[in-house]
Amino acid sequence: MLDSIATSITLNGDPYPLDRDTALTALLERLNMRRGRVAVEINHEIVPKARYDETMVRAGDHVEIINFVGGG
Repeated sequence: MLDSIATSITLNGDPYPLDRDTALTALLERLNMRRGRVAVEINHEIVPKARYDETMVRAGDHVEIINFVGGG
């Protein structure tokens, strides 16, 4: 009997393990990224910041996250 089944996504081109489907905001927190400083695309579609809370990341998804860094 399996206790849990690990899933994975492709995150910025690399495999990334997830325990289960995860809210996008939870994934950003896990990655220590501030939602106001990133842009996210899931399966080649940009996710509006207003939809981060309701958007789920699921096994097999291709996720691209761009983190904006300030400086001069």
